[in-house]
Amino acid sequence: MIYPTDWIDFELLDAGEREKLERWGNYILRRPDPQAIWAKNSAIKSQWDSADLIYNRSDKGGGNWEIKNKKIPFNSTNNILDINPWEVKYKDFKFKIKPTGFKHTGLFPEQAVNWEFIINKINSFKLKHNKSPVVLNLFAYTGGATVAALSAGAIVTHLDASKGVNLWAKENVELSLLKDSKVRFIQDDAIKFVEREIRRGNKYDAIIMDPPVYGRGANGQLWEIEKDLFKLVERCKGLLSSTPLFFLINAYANSFSAIALENILKIILNSEFKSIQSGEVGLKATSTNLVLPCGMFSRAE
Repeated sequence: MIYPTDWIDFELLDAGEREKLERWGNYILRRPDPQAIWAKNSAIKSQWDSADLIYNRSDKGGGNWEIKNKKIPFNSTNNILDINPWEVKYKDFKFKIKPTGFKHTGLFPEQAVNWEFIINKINSFKLKHNKSPVVLNLFAYTGGATVAALSAGAIVTHLDASKGVNLWAKENVELSLLKDSKVRFIQDDAIKFVEREIRRGNKYDAIIMDPPVYGRGANGQLWEIEKDLFKLVERCKGLLSSTPLFFLINAYANSFSAIALENILKIILNSEFKSIQSGEVGLKATSTNLVLPCGMFSRAE
């Protein structure tokens, strides 16, 4: 298990009873988490009770945010609550935070451990080869890994099927003062894009992917991680340069383990990389020192 230790604008205060209590900048959020199956810390009950924003699940699926702190700016149209975004900082990076109807905030803070990995690998590549690596970020969401790679001097292709999150990622790049970096934003289906890049003869020194369990491509293509991940990684092998730097997969599927990701990389990429490993990412609660599991990863390097 690896977890970040350098956050200042984010803090996991506690987790338990299928919820988590977090500080995002100046606001305290309370939202569901299926991994937190132990008891809450009763010593901070007052903090649980005084959260600024609470996500309430609906019996019909999804849910909604309840504003407890009236200082939080929001708009309401036709009884639909729209909370205004705010910013958080991680070292020199800035990210826009905006609670969504699916309980998310637009950022996964546990991924800071992978941002540090990306930065360190890119810096070592530049020293060894005296050039910037070319990086492909698939299912790139709002661009946490893109920001990290750009900050280290990489040339990045950022791909996501959603126009909205690509625009959000552009904002995060600009907030982090990286708008003059070499990056292109692509709205497309991941497998279709990779196949076209192979036909074009384009190569990448590093590939990052954070695939959802289920999803839809830009043209409505269905993505299912258990059926499609092996095929995608197999295709991506054809995009690797002659000096491959790393291949990183993040996943949040509860139906299989990190070893499953590692096995995929070993079968497909064993001859390209010296080391392939896997593990879990998490967040340590400051009130208890218990670690909340937040997903898994496998890295080939």
